[in-house]
Amino acid sequence: MILSCQNISKSFNEQPVLSNVSFHIEDYDKAAVVGINGAGKTTLLRIIVGHLQADDGIVTLSKDKSLGYLAQNQDVDSENTIYDELLSVKADLISMEQKIREMEHKMKLVSGTELEALMDSYARLTHSFELSNGYAYKSEVVGVLKGLGFEEAEFSKKISTLSGGQKTRVALGRLLLLKPDLIILDEPTNHLDLNSIMWLETYLLNYKGAVLIVSHDRYFLDRIAGKIIEIDQTKAVSFTGNYSDYAIKKEQLRAAAMNAYLKQQQEIRHQEEVIEKLKSFNREKSIKRAESREKMLSKIEVLDKPTLARTDIHMTLIPRCTSGNDVLHIEGLSKSFGSQTLFTDMEMDIKRGEHVAIIGDNGTGKTTILKIINDLVPADKGQILLGTNVHIGYYDQEHHVLHMDKTLFDEISDAYPYLSNTEIRNTLAAFLFTGDDVFKRIDNLSGGERGRMSLAKLMLSESNFLILDEPTNHLDITSKEILEDALNAYEGTVLYVSHDRYFINRTASRILELSGGKLTSYLGNYDYYLEKKTALSASSPLSTTCSKKEEAVSETKLNWQTQKEAQARQRKKENDLKKCEEAISSLEGKLAKIEAAMTLPEVATDVAKLQELTKNQNEINTQLALLYDQWETLAE
Repeated sequence: MILSCQNISKSFNEQPVLSNVSFHIEDYDKAAVVGINGAGKTTLLRIIVGHLQADDGIVTLSKDKSLGYLAQNQDVDSENTIYDELLSVKADLISMEQKIREMEHKMKLVSGTELEALMDSYARLTHSFELSNGYAYKSEVVGVLKGLGFEEAEFSKKISTLSGGQKTRVALGRLLLLKPDLIILDEPTNHLDLNSIMWLETYLLNYKGAVLIVSHDRYFLDRIAGKIIEIDQTKAVSFTGNYSDYAIKKEQLRAAAMNAYLKQQQEIRHQEEVIEKLKSFNREKSIKRAESREKMLSKIEVLDKPTLARTDIHMTLIPRCTSGNDVLHIEGLSKSFGSQTLFTDMEMDIKRGEHVAIIGDNGTGKTTILKIINDLVPADKGQILLGTNVHIGYYDQEHHVLHMDKTLFDEISDAYPYLSNTEIRNTLAAFLFTGDDVFKRIDNLSGGERGRMSLAKLMLSESNFLILDEPTNHLDITSKEILEDALNAYEGTVLYVSHDRYFINRTASRILELSGGKLTSYLGNYDYYLEKKTALSASSPLSTTCSKKEEAVSETKLNWQTQKEAQARQRKKENDLKKCEEAISSLEGKLAKIEAAMTLPEVATDVAKLQELTKNQNEINTQLALLYDQWETLAE
């Protein structure tokens, strides 16, 4: 066991947030903490890492174990470049490498017993350097930076010039390179694009330590987590399995708890009716019986009413009119900012009833497309045509649709005066605004709260073409499910940008991937997109330059060809893997011979021979580091 939390309690202004929370993390666990916004997830993490004092309870980290923590927002203040900031994590290896170079230089200047002592120290140091992956630390730093979405051209940027999201990615990279025994991450996917999230998933799955995550990314949790710790009504309950396993078990437990609660309430009401009836007889014997029953009733441990799943609040989206079959047509669309070209001659067609998701790396122009459609950004060239009776409802991350001087309640009431107070409160509650929150002024809301408010207002609109930019940002899991259900029942057309793969899986009927300034269409949800991408990547790269005649091949034949190409590709990968293993075995054999030769007395006193062997050893270690990376990629 690496971490133990026992009876952790915390209150703010006498309002309990955590009550007797207990759980433990084993050495290699991949665990996640889930719960609605405000449940106390981040508070729990801050208590574990010592940034916040618990009112009661004990947090125990096993002796000689290290811990690393990534908060949601990072205030990294440094004049280092991105590359130097991550390289600083390897300061011990850099120092070791410098010492090795100094010892190699000194070997040329000494002899006899001094040389022998130096050689012994040199052998121990190089061995330690090798065990610490010293020969590959620079490539490791580059690999982490690229995995987190940094281009090589950005490596030289200073930390002080970066955005908050970029600083968080730098902090995450540092943490991964430090390799603590327990990594604690608070919403690590918030500032990552899809490719970076998938890279992080693979990294964490193969991580040799323990991981504790807070995240609302259900797809991420399904892939990573083997244990779910749920915080609900200040209490914590642990579940074995990933998020989907937890969701099933949670619903079963909720149903059983609600059934027990209702049965007990029914029994209590029955006993109270009997007691009242006995008292009404007004006889000594009946009064004693009533008193006896009252005593029994007072000793019953009354069950708390289980938390109701807020998915019973059904958000309904009803277009005010039906659009024509052709909703949106784009052709020849181009956009550049200065010397950076986002896309050229882009085409897009969307039909009535489609739910289309645009995906792609950060900075490719996904949000720009939505802004051009909504006349917020001018296109350099191209034509955008809306179909007959198309009425757009737009959700943007700048929240232009809100009036900052109004309260939340008035914002909805003024826009939709036909709604009752209950309907307005239910709408706001679905997006986490309850009680007196509904009377807050919009200009006093945080960025995340404004996003939820914009979404709540849009959900009430009668538009028949919804355009949404990252609609699930800042929503907890339950609110995402409410939105998903609403969109799935929506009879209008939807176009959105999102990094939430679970959300895309549940709501998209078609995916447009923006890459290299071009859109590629995939008819299906996110899982289908992944499957199709895998099949296409396994096919010959020459397929992208096939002739018009080849494009006319029948679908059946094309599927057969794709299958055969995939099989050939797989055989090639297996052969490459075998060759890689043989090369590793050969080099490891050579390395063993060199290390054996270096221990010979006649070699230990021959500086020239020793330097030659050391040079060969370093070259082989460099080759091995590359081969190990290649083997890992092929093995996956």
